[in-house]
Amino acid sequence: MERNWLKSYPAGVPAEVDVDIFRSIPDLFARSVEKYAVKTALIHMGAALTYAEVERGSRDFAAFLAEGLKLEKGARIALMMPNVLQYPVTLLGALRAGLVVVNCNPLYTARELERQLSDSGASAIVVIENFASVVEAALPKTEIKYVVTTQLGDLFGWPKRTLTNFAIKYVKRLTPAWRIGGAVPLRAALRQGASLTWSAPTIAPDDLAFLQYTGGTTGAPKGAMLTQRNIVANLVQHHAQLSKVLGDGDDIVVTPIPLFHIYALTVACLLTIKIGGANVLITNPRDIPGLVRELAKHRFTCFPGVNPLFRALVENHDFARLDFSSLRIAASGGAALQRPVAEKWKAITGKTPIEAYGLTETSPVVTCNPTDLKEFNGSCGVPIPSTEVVIKDDDGVDLPNGEAGELCVRGPQVMAGYWNRPDETAKVMTADGFLRTGDIATIDEKGFVRIVDRKKDMINVSGYKVYPTEVEEVIALHSGVQDVGVVGVPNPVTGEAVKAIVVRRDPKLTAADVKAHCRQYLTSYKLPHVIEFRTELPKTSLGKILRRELRDVED
Repeated sequence: MERNWLKSYPAGVPAEVDVDIFRSIPDLFARSVEKYAVKTALIHMGAALTYAEVERGSRDFAAFLAEGLKLEKGARIALMMPNVLQYPVTLLGALRAGLVVVNCNPLYTARELERQLSDSGASAIVVIENFASVVEAALPKTEIKYVVTTQLGDLFGWPKRTLTNFAIKYVKRLTPAWRIGGAVPLRAALRQGASLTWSAPTIAPDDLAFLQYTGGTTGAPKGAMLTQRNIVANLVQHHAQLSKVLGDGDDIVVTPIPLFHIYALTVACLLTIKIGGANVLITNPRDIPGLVRELAKHRFTCFPGVNPLFRALVENHDFARLDFSSLRIAASGGAALQRPVAEKWKAITGKTPIEAYGLTETSPVVTCNPTDLKEFNGSCGVPIPSTEVVIKDDDGVDLPNGEAGELCVRGPQVMAGYWNRPDETAKVMTADGFLRTGDIATIDEKGFVRIVDRKKDMINVSGYKVYPTEVEEVIALHSGVQDVGVVGVPNPVTGEAVKAIVVRRDPKLTAADVKAHCRQYLTSYKLPHVIEFRTELPKTSLGKILRRELRDVED
């Protein structure tokens, strides 16, 4: 089938790029350090680290892991922190040691964390002390042997470090009591690593870099195996498309989206390192007044975000008073950007937000709008360089431009498969190497992709994926529940919200009872926002819940 539109890239953007220019993420980082050593790499709460300081800290952590803990290349290490200086430092240290990083949401319950740690076979974890009690509860049923703990201010200078940590623990009381035998404080680990002789292992492009957990396109969370080449390729590809607006060592990137998410990990953290920019880390993006105050301190050039965050900012009066003269690009991902939000953002900042599309299995970027976009167009852009996208029907036949079908992707950023799940990998990979995304889309004659629906039942809450089966499993644990079905419903703030349709076993069961039960097992964004009681659920002859019929009631 003719695919001439694949060459319809924005002016100055190549159709193909050399994705093998770096052998690995550590190789890319080393070249940035060589070029930008004295430049600021990270900023958090007024503290800053240069590229040279990040290099030294990550080197010491790599030595601690490899020589102190004797973790061998390929071992899995979990990171469980919000956006703090320690995240990029330990991330790079682990990758330099040849370990495979497993990013964990710090808001996980013990049950959720246990599932991810057990599935990945992680043998070590780095956790900020605010969430150490959750790790403590999850440890018994995992293979974790080593726990490294850190406090929010650990990489600040003195006395800011001591004052910050004291305030968090004893004034604000944000650290629940915990006790983990043998846990090593991060600062002690770095000191030990600094005293050790360490030689960097040889890291090949096909070595695993991340087990990035996702429900993928087929259900329960599973680990997408992202190789060094997958990530490096996506950085090179995306940079080529954004090269007109990303400078060389002079960008200031504000990162309010969490680094454990593939979008922030690649687009905000690692891409900023590639271009030698300074990354302003935001720990609590829900504090909009605090975020606005932080924005006022910097002549930021790049702002990656998600629709709910853009909405909250444009509705804040102080945000509109900021100086946006240095802003070159506002990037939107994770979920569809709503037109009213995009238009209000442009009215305030003078810049049209650039919407992109991706998924965990593609490291993540697949398509992106041109950076010189004048008006919001409702699409998620054109394929980034060295990427093919096609629309296929249910039989795997390519469809012509304009027809809706499943969006499929082929390129060097596509994952190696799902960890220990060859059957699940086979379900999403075609014989000719395309990844089935599970999203229904159209492609116009110019190559612009528009997502029109989701093929699967995944619910998208503020850019976070929520899987109905997991929520159903939790609700079904309640003794008063006979049956349950979960779907997504429209929500003006989060895009979608979780709705649970429950058949009672106990006639006295209330919505408050169900919500209280769920809070014990689920992260906040997975909690049912709406609960409806019915006498029965629509099912197939095999007993499978017809979620489409449950959703149709909402249409």
